[in-house]
Amino acid sequence: MLPRGGREIFPRYRLVGYAGVTGASALGRLGTGPLNQRVAEIERKAKPYAAGREILPVVEVIATVVQGSPGGDGKYRVRLSDAQIAKYHKAARKHRAVLLLNLQPGRSEFITEVKAFRKWLKEPDVGVALDPEWAMDRGQRPGGVFGHTTGAELDEVSGYLSGMVKQYNLPQKVMVYHQVARSVIRRESGLKQHAGVVAIKSVDGLGHPAPKKNTYRVVNKSTPKFVHAGFKLFFDEDRRNGGTLILIVLIRKYRSCRKTPSSNSAPVLRFVAETSRNLTSNSSSSPNRRSFRSCKTRNSFVCK
Repeated sequence: MLPRGGREIFPRYRLVGYAGVTGASALGRLGTGPLNQRVAEIERKAKPYAAGREILPVVEVIATVVQGSPGGDGKYRVRLSDAQIAKYHKAARKHRAVLLLNLQPGRSEFITEVKAFRKWLKEPDVGVALDPEWAMDRGQRPGGVFGHTTGAELDEVSGYLSGMVKQYNLPQKVMVYHQVARSVIRRESGLKQHAGVVAIKSVDGLGHPAPKKNTYRVVNKSTPKFVHAGFKLFFDEDRRNGGTLILIVLIRKYRSCRKTPSSNSAPVLRFVAETSRNLTSNSSSSPNRRSFRSCKTRNSFVCK
């Protein structure tokens, strides 16, 4: 069963959550202050976006964290330990929330990172969030260029999750993939629909409403019909220089930007994120040190 009942995400629920990692405030709201307080706060933040649906809180922890240096294996990433993830899972369960493992692969592969967390993905309340902006090719360094993935690579992850749902008789699993620019997802038609997996595209980017909506329109031109469309808000950056947050009334208008799924599918999804700052980390073994420039991060999201 899902944390608040049932085996299907939509159309019953609206997903609302924070992202980040404890102790690293630059990586998201989830990293600011006590973990349980942040998870409890999600419920309050979600109310303006409920619009008649039940709220299902989401805790998106950055489980594979991109790094500015290659590390011992040359992959430019580190993973949280099982003990660290257990703390997020415990907090999520306490508040009847879904836990998403955010993966920034560096020069690793998404499927490799997903398989590394198989222990957690056996749980009925754990899914994944893929961040291809940080998926680097050979010779590329995180923070220097946007990374990218393909529909086939996304499909490989979705198929793997579908197999787990069937093997362990799990409720639907959430698979989010973030997209900040059109080039970040290539040949998206390679992503196919898989039983038991809810695919969600979260359109990234910060700034005033007009450019955010334009990015939403552009990157959703290639979105497969079964994928639910979403976006993020950065509560700090979006309001700088006189900017305003996109509110629920504007969110509804986004439905005209793309073809929605069929009537048998879930309604269109929206993600909302909170802030973006330079990524910092501590050492090759910790996600909290070793800073490098031009690394946008995000804090919270809402989807519908």
